[in-house]
Amino acid sequence: MTAPVSSSETGPATGFGPHVPVLLDEVVEALAPSPGDVIVDATFGAGGYTRRLLAAGATVHAFDRDPDAIAAGRRWPEAQGDAPRLVLHPRRFSELAEGLAEAGVTAVQGVVFDIGVSSMQLDQAARGFAFSSDGPLDMRMSQDGPSAADFLNEADEQAIADVLYRYGEERQSRRVARAIVAARPLETTGQLAAVVRKALGHRPGAPKDPATRSFQAIRIHVNGELDELVAGLAGAERMLAQGGRLAVVSFHSLEDRIVKQFLREAAGAMPAGSRHLPQLASIAKPVFEKPSSAIRPTSAEEARNPRARSATLRWAVRTAAPARATSGSLAA
Repeated sequence: MTAPVSSSETGPATGFGPHVPVLLDEVVEALAPSPGDVIVDATFGAGGYTRRLLAAGATVHAFDRDPDAIAAGRRWPEAQGDAPRLVLHPRRFSELAEGLAEAGVTAVQGVVFDIGVSSMQLDQAARGFAFSSDGPLDMRMSQDGPSAADFLNEADEQAIADVLYRYGEERQSRRVARAIVAARPLETTGQLAAVVRKALGHRPGAPKDPATRSFQAIRIHVNGELDELVAGLAGAERMLAQGGRLAVVSFHSLEDRIVKQFLREAAGAMPAGSRHLPQLASIAKPVFEKPSSAIRPTSAEEARNPRARSATLRWAVRTAAPARATSGSLAA
């Protein structure tokens, strides 16, 4: 997820408005890029992290399933020529290892993830991610496959309630699901927001819109975001060289819990297995060391960029131990 940034960071070639990458200095410090390093930006977005990594002399392999982000990146000068320093991969970051292998890359010195929806997606009403302005009920990052409208208009009440509870931590998920089913068909973000607010008793001027949790849950479900995160972390573990660095910025507790447990298990700090992480084979040696504690934005950054307020950065360094074999999948 890339939050809004200064035009000096993204430049006019992005094709999007100003965007400020969250925890930019902290992420760059965690990755410690050097000239000649190969680093993966697993969530390219508007390219805020990538620009700083390129400036440090690294070659960046950037992944994004959103065709708009890839199209904008192809206009960057670093993506041009026979030996570009910006190599774009129009695919999910769960396919990180496969994409690098196809590009002939066997190991990298860094991987950064910025999890969730990007600001450029949120700010385009036609993408249907936000209720701040009315738009089609879409929410698809890749712009293909079933949309949020497809799910809400076709799924049964129990399935909708389960998604709202699991991914939005909505305590009144059954009430909201019942209201959604009664209001079908739903076609726009405005219609969905109105249904959720009515079901939960919205009070104008309240600090948090009650539709926020439902929109988050539906978006995560439509895009399979937590499964993507689990697979992406495993891919990073396989591709990082000894001494390589992994940095992950997350924006809510479900994501951060997965990242925190992944790093703890990879560092040998706790037994494997959880409802959100696949069972991992026992290992003789840790595959990551020096996992950081949670790093949060400064008050100054939060004042400049309100969307940074919920961000958490965690990072760790890859050891020489072989990558773990994984089994199972994200628990339903």
